[in-house]
Amino acid sequence: MSAIKQTDNTVPRIEFLSVQNYRALKNIELKKLTPLTIFLGPNGSGKSTVFDVFAFLSECFSVGLRKAWDKRGRFKELRTRGQDGPVVIEIKYREKPEIPSITYHLAIDEDLKGPFVAEEWLRWVRNAPAQPFKFLNFKNGSGEVVSGDEPDATAERIDESLESREMLAVNTLGQLAKHPRVSALRRFITGWYLSYLTADNTRGTPDVGPQERLSSNGDNLPNVIQYLKEQHAGRLDEILRILSARVPRLERVDAEPMPNGQLLLQIKDAPFDRPILSKFASDGTLKMLAYLTLLHDPEPPQLIGIEEPENQLHPRLLVGLAEECRKAAVASQLMITTHSPHFVSGIIPKELWVLFRDQNGFTQAKNAAAMPGVEKFVAAGASLGDLWMEGHFEFGDPLTNSGAPKSSKKA
Repeated sequence: MSAIKQTDNTVPRIEFLSVQNYRALKNIELKKLTPLTIFLGPNGSGKSTVFDVFAFLSECFSVGLRKAWDKRGRFKELRTRGQDGPVVIEIKYREKPEIPSITYHLAIDEDLKGPFVAEEWLRWVRNAPAQPFKFLNFKNGSGEVVSGDEPDATAERIDESLESREMLAVNTLGQLAKHPRVSALRRFITGWYLSYLTADNTRGTPDVGPQERLSSNGDNLPNVIQYLKEQHAGRLDEILRILSARVPRLERVDAEPMPNGQLLLQIKDAPFDRPILSKFASDGTLKMLAYLTLLHDPEPPQLIGIEEPENQLHPRLLVGLAEECRKAAVASQLMITTHSPHFVSGIIPKELWVLFRDQNGFTQAKNAAAMPGVEKFVAAGASLGDLWMEGHFEFGDPLTNSGAPKSSKKA
């Protein structure tokens, strides 16, 4: 039995994502997102751009709008080429199954003074069939908010002004206990984990000291192993059991303190008496260990983003990794980009969004479950990865940068 906690009823879920004027995402909508959501497409199809939308929103909350904006080249590089108007990101999420979904809308524009929040609001419907209403509504640094645990359309609206147009109202007001729904969204977004793991980063020798959460690039893997060894030995045993099943003959992983105060990650193969240092272990072993450590976190992030997990992993490990991701989706929502048919073979059609560039160069997306024949093929025993590679998807040829629905292609 997996050691992952069954906490589905307390995990917020993003159900809808809409993006406008964000690089190749001129106007894209993703509806009915699942706890495990995979974005598939060839190089240049827009997968990394979708991933960067989550990174950008997270950075706006953690380091501020201007730093996140400048990092991406401002409007010159960020806004869809040839388009006018603000960058708009909208998510619809649900804190718990019994709580109405909340829509968060963020529009960012730029003038001579720099980027600013042109519009930001939160909207929900407390009791259907009532009309949706905004319980937070800001433009250009000022607006109004309805306080309380269950904001109501008839409740008092409090006027508020922010110190700067660059500030996000949700990030600012969400620090106040009197706005619990706003605070919940702020906690959700600031707690996102976006992974940029590489095997090389896991080979380091950090200073001794347990750490609870794996860093975004994995350079503190020995510290997390030390933490699990000291505080969650059963969880570490589960991770090693799964890793041993995926990597034959692996017997033990340990984090050993050295006299100089650094921490050394060691890996022991069953045929040998002595363990080897992590710097001599295979890329695949280290990266799989890092992913399992992340996915089996005792207190997992509410949203985990992973970009192209297939890099440095043997293809035969990818179906198993997809299975582990699905188990982890009980306690976290996972957003994963990939161009690996092997990874895709471990998921089901409704979890898969296929991305491609249309004839104008803009990213389009369609759920695999909505493509003719795909679910029937899978029910008959076919894998999604094979269906993609064999051309059974409606669009998104794996060997090209762009695609179009087959019915629209010229003979």
